[in-house]
Amino acid sequence: MEDRDPLTEKIIGAAIEVHRHLGPGLLESIYEEALAVEMGLRGIAFRRQVEVDVIYKGHVIKGQRIDLLIEGQVIVELKAVARLPEIATAQVLSYLKATRLKRALLINFGRSRLVDGVKRFVM
Repeated sequence: MEDRDPLTEKIIGAAIEVHRHLGPGLLESIYEEALAVEMGLRGIAFRRQVEVDVIYKGHVIKGQRIDLLIEGQVIVELKAVARLPEIATAQVLSYLKATRLKRALLINFGRSRLVDGVKRFVM
């Protein structure tokens, strides 16, 4: 059974509101901006484009960024495609590993019903 918690429910609610107003078909960056506005309106703390370091043989490699980090606890990766590529799941899992966080959401605004475009990750 999927683990549902109040914070991820708030995030999904905000994303549904954005999708309800904008619908599918826009650029990912538009949804990110709109979701940031909605999070602010709802009083949900977040950071955008958070840099995540990858460690390779003791060396820090930069360049990976999380779309949204909510309240320092939940990673949110946004997409705006008709069908999610398998690499999207791998990307979220790598973010969880790099940050040692336990929860993430992969939200695809490209679906006609947003509820069909939400994937939860709980480690």
